[in-house]
Amino acid sequence: MSSEVPSRSGRARRIVRGPRPEAVPALVGRACAVVGVLDIAAGVFPRFRHSRMHALAEVLPGSLGPFAAALSLSVGVLLLLLAHGLKRRKRRAWRAAVALLPAGAVSQFVYRHSVVGALISLALFVPLVLHRDEFKALPDPRSRWRALANFVLMSAGSLALGLVIVSAHPKRTIGDPSLADRLTHVLYGLFGFEGPVDYEGSTSWTVAFSLGALGLITAITTIYLAFRPEHPAAHLTEEDEAQLRALLEKHGARDSLGHFALRRDKAVVFSPSGKAAVTYRVVSGVMLASGDPIGDVEAWPGAIERFMDEAKAHSWTPAVMGCSETGGEVWTRETGLDALELGDEAVVDVADFSLAGRAMRNVRQMVKRIERAGYETRVRRIRDLGEAELERIRRAAEDWRGTDTERGFSMALGRIGDAADGDCLIATAHKADDQPGPYGDLKAILHFVPWGTDGVSLDLMRRDRSADPGMNELLIVAALQASPKLGITKISLNFAMFRSALARGEKIGAGPVLRAWRGLLVFLSRWFQIESLYKFNAKFQPRWEPRFVVYRASGDLPRIGLAAMQAEGFVNLALPLPRFLRRNAPAPRPCPHHVAEHEVRAA
Repeated sequence: MSSEVPSRSGRARRIVRGPRPEAVPALVGRACAVVGVLDIAAGVFPRFRHSRMHALAEVLPGSLGPFAAALSLSVGVLLLLLAHGLKRRKRRAWRAAVALLPAGAVSQFVYRHSVVGALISLALFVPLVLHRDEFKALPDPRSRWRALANFVLMSAGSLALGLVIVSAHPKRTIGDPSLADRLTHVLYGLFGFEGPVDYEGSTSWTVAFSLGALGLITAITTIYLAFRPEHPAAHLTEEDEAQLRALLEKHGARDSLGHFALRRDKAVVFSPSGKAAVTYRVVSGVMLASGDPIGDVEAWPGAIERFMDEAKAHSWTPAVMGCSETGGEVWTRETGLDALELGDEAVVDVADFSLAGRAMRNVRQMVKRIERAGYETRVRRIRDLGEAELERIRRAAEDWRGTDTERGFSMALGRIGDAADGDCLIATAHKADDQPGPYGDLKAILHFVPWGTDGVSLDLMRRDRSADPGMNELLIVAALQASPKLGITKISLNFAMFRSALARGEKIGAGPVLRAWRGLLVFLSRWFQIESLYKFNAKFQPRWEPRFVVYRASGDLPRIGLAAMQAEGFVNLALPLPRFLRRNAPAPRPCPHHVAEHEVRAA
């Protein structure tokens, strides 16, 4: 395999072509899904057996009779539920399929005396047994709330499929039952009772057995998920955090995102020597790391190997968000993964920063206007603040959060004022009012985490909605001006996705493809602030450092993108906990690298 340095031209370039996922589990999973769909169709639709698919449907598990219809439906639903687990090589899904398929084969012979039908079930059973070594993936982190999610989704699916079953026999239905009668019949049938809809002949038994099977499957899967052994999500232990802090003390200057590895909702794997580590979170089956590995570069391969071993053991999809160019080269060289340029990080060198000149005119005028309005700024280390003021800042940051859900993963620490984070920097804006609010004269907050001994990286940005626009510019300038006294030589600001494409696409001479790509990014900026963040960062004349996403295969990119959006808090696919359970639960803070839309536009 060959490698090449990632491009900074705005067009994503592949570095290394990596290995593809195992073929056998994927084929077996697809086969289970196809057989499951056909089983459901054979059990639900009476005419399905007499269509052009007759030859195939006739040898599917359970295609005749009330018992066979219920069994066909049950096997079909269960195979559909198992298909995804088999694709991911899950051991428990393999065990369930191995137990289910022989039962289906036996039922074929007992109820239908169909040797061919039994052989069809065994045809899928044989490769499962022969390739049993392919299915060794461990369970994913989970909680009891999966049982509630299963109950809600299975109940909804059973209700919808039940309506199809009840309505699939129009010529044998007695009378003309209304939709309410059919819905009532489904609800009764799921619990094993007779409903108001009646049919001619044995169809009533067929429908009753099918609805009862759906209700039984919903109950069994929910009970199993509720009482199975729980595998809690991994988190950063005190010992892990202490070891990571020791690595950051020696090597923290290498990566501006290094300190964000101390988020306590991440897990960590260390190299055999303990001199390097990779932190990650598992989201929707994606093992998502962020930034470069922590520690000595020479020990990075050991930590990366442990990361990949963990991903393989659980059949997780490995991915890295926001690694540097050096990190991307090491990841691709050691693992055979691919890398694409994701965007650029804005870094301002304190020695080169000045408000003078035409390029800084807008920022200069805004800062002077706000200062004339009576605002003052304070820039201090966290260890220099009293506990009372810290608590006031924490409550204000929580109250001023612009979204209902917490955001942040790759570039957010998730806390303010922890005793172990004394080197963090905080910039606050104050203005005395005739009628002070609940937080006194506090109007805006910027929080920075350490980047080695002479740098800081922006963590979060919050402001009172009643404050004047431009608070972010005011506090960034204040932090830059106070940096020499604090021994800070560089400040990492927001991350701008696809910055190169936006910059090149607006220049004279840009081609139609690049202009179209930029137009799409501008359109998406209505929701994801892609262009506004780039323009906001560009105000401070930073240098741009490219950041990359590392992935296994092109087909994984949509899944990785969805997992990253879940981790950052843009998408929430999980059922929320009841409010009374969330009050005391720790939650990650929003990522400042996604500035509030109205703040950026107002600036």
